[in-house]
Amino acid sequence: DPKKTRHLLALDGASERLQLFKANLLEEGSFDSIVDGCDGVCHTASPFYHDAKDPQVELLDPAVKGTLNVLNSCAKFPSIKRVVLTSSMAAVLNTGKPRTPDVVVDETWFSDPEVCKQSELWYPLSKTLAEDAAWKFAKEKSIDLVTINPAMVIGPLLQPTLNTSAAAVLSLIKGAQTYPNVTFGWVNVKDVANAHIQAFEVPSANGRYCLVERVSHYSEIVNIIRELYPAFQLPEKCADDKPHVPTYQVLKEKVKNLGIEFIPVEVSLKETIESLKEKGFVDF
Repeated sequence: DPKKTRHLLALDGASERLQLFKANLLEEGSFDSIVDGCDGVCHTASPFYHDAKDPQVELLDPAVKGTLNVLNSCAKFPSIKRVVLTSSMAAVLNTGKPRTPDVVVDETWFSDPEVCKQSELWYPLSKTLAEDAAWKFAKEKSIDLVTINPAMVIGPLLQPTLNTSAAAVLSLIKGAQTYPNVTFGWVNVKDVANAHIQAFEVPSANGRYCLVERVSHYSEIVNIIRELYPAFQLPEKCADDKPHVPTYQVLKEKVKNLGIEFIPVEVSLKETIESLKEKGFVDF
């Protein structure tokens, strides 16, 4: 599908160093020939959107079965030294424990599937079940697995289509009347990409890595955009009258050992908005 591949083939050096293969996350063995002979594998694919009609088919199966399919292929080839899996802070935060400004979240937190189900948090459930299944499978097959757990990923868009987290920023600058009463961690896509590379290349990398530059309520995000782009019509009020969902802290010690120095959220937001303009999603 050229819509999904043209921008990849246009990357610098793609003609020499990029090979694209057809594979299906849900088809057993469809990754065998792709990972055969590799030193390392990054498994990044998992659907992310908020309005799934059938969570089992749209989110849970591709996440869990897809991850196990890729790992199963990796287990067949001893040349593979390490597998890096893109998980999510969604698989870290949903424990049922309260999150307040004095609470420090770290890599030992693991979301509880029951908490996700009760609140109908289907995307977090998909990432939690997938990561849990990956760790169990990796232990059973002695695969050296490292997971990267990013928060809301923003920054420049590589692809011509709109993705879920860039859409969250776009809605704020395209005339939304209110902003959501939600607090998220935010991180730049370039830091996330770099973390995947370092997780493979740094020999001591192990376990999970939380990737969060800053935890901010939407009100703070709107304020940052207002400072960057004073002419924008931005939402003035919150979507509900409840107290703002509190922020919390995320420990950065472990990810610093990978040599990651986070790009500040102000820069990430500017890059996101300039990229949305360049791709024709917004005009200003």
